[in-house]
Amino acid sequence: MIKNDASTPFRLVAFLTLLTLSVNVTSRAGAQSPGAQASPTSATAADQQASDPFLWLEDVHGARATEWVTAENAKTLAVLQQDPRFAAFYAAQVKIGEAKDRIPYPQIIGGRVYNFWQDASHVRGIWRTTSLTDYTRALPAWKTVLDLDELAKTEQKNWVWLGANCNSPSRKRCLISLSDGGEDAVTIREFDLGRGAFVADGFVLPHGKQSATWADADSLLVAREWEPGLMTASGYPFVIKRIARGEPLTSAREIFRGSKTDVSVQSLGLRDGQGHHALFVQRAPSFFETEKFVLTPAGPRKLNMPLKSRFRQLIAGRLLIQLSDSWNTGSATFPSGALVSVDLAAATKDPDHLRPTLFYASGPRQSLQGVAATRDRLIVTVLDNVKGRAFIYTPVAHERWTTRRLRLPDNSSIELAGADQTGSAVFFNLSGYLTPSTLVLADTNTDALVRAKAETPRFDASKDEVEQHFATSKDGTQVPYFIVHPKKMHLDGGNATILYGYGGFSVSLTPGYDPTIGKLWLERGGVYVVANIRGGGEFGPAWHEAGLKTKRQVIYDDFTAVAKDLIARKITSSAHLGIQGGSNGGLLMGVEFTQHPELWNAVDIEVPLLDMLRFEKIQAGASWVGEYGSVANPDEATFLASISPYNNLKSGVKYPEPFIWTTTKDDRVGPQHARKFAAKLASMGIPYFFYEVTEGGHGSGANIKEQSFTAALAMTYFTRKLMK
Repeated sequence: MIKNDASTPFRLVAFLTLLTLSVNVTSRAGAQSPGAQASPTSATAADQQASDPFLWLEDVHGARATEWVTAENAKTLAVLQQDPRFAAFYAAQVKIGEAKDRIPYPQIIGGRVYNFWQDASHVRGIWRTTSLTDYTRALPAWKTVLDLDELAKTEQKNWVWLGANCNSPSRKRCLISLSDGGEDAVTIREFDLGRGAFVADGFVLPHGKQSATWADADSLLVAREWEPGLMTASGYPFVIKRIARGEPLTSAREIFRGSKTDVSVQSLGLRDGQGHHALFVQRAPSFFETEKFVLTPAGPRKLNMPLKSRFRQLIAGRLLIQLSDSWNTGSATFPSGALVSVDLAAATKDPDHLRPTLFYASGPRQSLQGVAATRDRLIVTVLDNVKGRAFIYTPVAHERWTTRRLRLPDNSSIELAGADQTGSAVFFNLSGYLTPSTLVLADTNTDALVRAKAETPRFDASKDEVEQHFATSKDGTQVPYFIVHPKKMHLDGGNATILYGYGGFSVSLTPGYDPTIGKLWLERGGVYVVANIRGGGEFGPAWHEAGLKTKRQVIYDDFTAVAKDLIARKITSSAHLGIQGGSNGGLLMGVEFTQHPELWNAVDIEVPLLDMLRFEKIQAGASWVGEYGSVANPDEATFLASISPYNNLKSGVKYPEPFIWTTTKDDRVGPQHARKFAAKLASMGIPYFFYEVTEGGHGSGANIKEQSFTAALAMTYFTRKLMK
């Protein structure tokens, strides 16, 4: 659903993308904690939906709702923007965001490096290229391929860059996705890399939630809304058609049809550096399950493999498949979390009888993370107790592989940042909470390492240090968390602390350099904590599945346990503790806000889900039933009613004053949740701050200045609440 977005100033997690502790606690006002209230039944869940007084705020662009947003923004800005600290925070954040010496993260296409870049002179951004050799120099000779500011001006469009698919047979043609204001819905247009221009009379797919795959040089496989209403309940396509160059969309030939009850249907093309290739269709009956079909001359043929699995790479004619469930083939059993290899030719010939071989199996405190391929090598990154490792695999005869660990620095976050499928180069991004990101170029043939780029330090980290601790959750589970704090921190409960969490969709939170937190929080003496709670992927599929659907309360218990551990260690206290999370993490914030209002003095709720009785009816919410459950299921409805933040606000409870922000253009989670939550707080006389960004999709803004503005508001809010 939701994943980390490097363009946002905070850790905001897409893709597409909840009882209390047994200890009796009271709020600061002496009222009963809402977590101790009786849980609503499924019958009352339906009643609560029917009597919702704020449904009018779900009309995203309605006149009444727009007027309400304008008034709410004005009230919030009158306080936070006028705070004497805001201007300095905003200026510092813009300086960070527009710095010329930021790392230009690479995309390798046909042996060349491409990069999308925004700064003060390129507000919407430019797509540019240079050679692999030149890229490693301090000042590469960039050549602009596409200027989005010029394009938007010429076409009078509000274009936002959402990526380029250049997996065409020639690697010279790309499908560029352009969004109106940052929405997930896009316009897709064919681009010629050699000419540096859109292809005259090339492929153009009008605005919509859609996806396209290169079938060959002159045809595409496209999933989109081919006629009004031909979309799933989640708002995604379920019909794939093949369209040939020069044909109108009306002439496209259907090759696969799913069902309106599916989450989505998509095509996928895999090619390796040695010329092997195949086309697939993936039908998702739920968010975490997909049926896979290989396209043959006789049509789609279903592959006999687990629903909870996904393709990761194709190399040397071998399909690499990651398992999120065990796979018993009759002759062998492969564990959940493993990576297995299947011969592509054999799978295409006989998809009913696949013969996988084990490639990688995770240990109890390990998790498979990244998988990438050069021409002759496979690169795998894993987490070992939330610390990064990288390995290079070489295919040899009879489905066997040799392996070696790449000697990258220990105790750091290691992320794949780009690989050359036509050569031997792969980039790794190394970072830590106090260590600026370093981009390392590795030659997978020789293991030679070159420091290609290093980010300039954005804050003084000399007075801080990082520790990893473990909190004991309600059920006894040991939950790890990282704490970044001053070396001379006093254990008196007075340290201003931000605790960040996500807890869902198998998303792993690893140590990373965050200039915003560093400059605007750590330098001012603040403490920053990241909780690796269940629901994430830090320890493989089991860590995620422990918190699915009606088991979800363990996620919130884990987060609460970390907070209580911080307080027990006298690192902080409720008066100086704030929490932060976005999207699914915004739901986490809402639950903690309603279940444990006595624990926090600041709650930053970002682009959140909050009405869990109506989430299936809002934007892409129906696609996340696999994570949250459904109100159509009585047991799940009862549970959702018991944890839904919007439905569990209670009169007479002393809540902390939250900061709730969202974006109008968010067509994934939608602004409806945040709006309604704020409106209900207002109706109950509970103080809050609300802010809605006009653009940016499921993020904090469409450009650096918008993102910086939102970041400055949040940091002003935290400073006001936690630092005295």
